[in-house]
Amino acid sequence: MIERPGLVTLKGNPFTLLGPELKVGEVAPDFVVTANDLSPVKLSDFKGKVCVISSVPSLDTPVCDTSTRRFNKEATELGSDVVILTVSMDLPFAQARWCGAAGVKNVQTLSDYKDSAFGLAYGLLIKELRLLARAAIVIDKEGKIQYIGLVKEIAEEPDYDAILSVIRKLG
Repeated sequence: MIERPGLVTLKGNPFTLLGPELKVGEVAPDFVVTANDLSPVKLSDFKGKVCVISSVPSLDTPVCDTSTRRFNKEATELGSDVVILTVSMDLPFAQARWCGAAGVKNVQTLSDYKDSAFGLAYGLLIKELRLLARAAIVIDKEGKIQYIGLVKEIAEEPDYDAILSVIRKLG
């Protein structure tokens, strides 16, 4: 297993990411995660759409809550060719509860709790915490990565303007 130490921090404390470093232009690796209804969901299910993946540690934290709500709001203006997925290690039941309480309907929350398939394929699994690092990935309609924004300090939000700029160019 590839270990990449010190790429992310939480309140200044460094952590190790497991998995490869993906690059813009590469084909996005497929993965299987779990939907709120416990059904399997694959990245390939969204082929032909621009896919935004927001990787977050837990929806039950303030920054993850804020960023998922922001993506939910932005999704209303991005059109039907864009899908936004928020992936965390939260259990599907907790994700469903959170979405209901937050009124989030435009972002699909998905859980990587079973196999860490997403986290390991995208190099975003935090070894010490078994949570996902905060990152945003934009994948074009052909399945190629067009943007990767790893947030170095986990307690900070992603660069929404950069993400939205890439999405608009692809849409």
